[in-house]
Amino acid sequence: MADRRTARISSRKQPRQARSTELVASILEAAVQVLATEGAQRFTTARVAERAGVSIGSLYQYFPNKAAILFRLQSDEWRQTTEMLGSILGDAAKPPLERLRTLVHAFIRSECDEAPVRVALNDAAPLYRDAPEAREAHAAGERAFASFMREALPEASEAGRALAGEMITKTMSAVGKQFSESPRTAAEIEAFADAMADMFSAYLTSCGRAA
Repeated sequence: MADRRTARISSRKQPRQARSTELVASILEAAVQVLATEGAQRFTTARVAERAGVSIGSLYQYFPNKAAILFRLQSDEWRQTTEMLGSILGDAAKPPLERLRTLVHAFIRSECDEAPVRVALNDAAPLYRDAPEAREAHAAGERAFASFMREALPEASEAGRALAGEMITKTMSAVGKQFSESPRTAAEIEAFADAMADMFSAYLTSCGRAA
């Protein structure tokens, strides 16, 4: 059942030539614009094709339905987030707390920049919540953070590190989402991210002392 559902929300085919790649990029860019202005409820393939300036037939060559477009946008977001986690948390040249601060700032900025599209994608989440790509992205993020926590709290128990990591990731995700739901200035984003990073740093320092 899961495989059949995933097949319906996967791209029909992958672009092989530069022209086709540009077409897909135009469709995805238009889809983001439609999501941001119309929301998930009014998101249709016809609106996307019109915004992209392509025929509906051309769109259907690559995306069989609107779910496939939404799934591609969400898959790209998962990939970008996973890459961000890996590159920032895996930078062994910087101390763990500095890496965590960098991650918090990058995450909060991303949440605020992409708030309209993210809200719309969340509305469509039931379409692809159980897709293999979702599980893989979640697992990759967990591995990156678990590796980071082993560096940040080398003396803590595995259970202690897992709890600390879960507290940080869930707080960052939930609070960052709520913060981004209102328009924010660059100064507000910077101050909020600094405060959150300070809170996490104090928490990890406390965990390290206890261990």
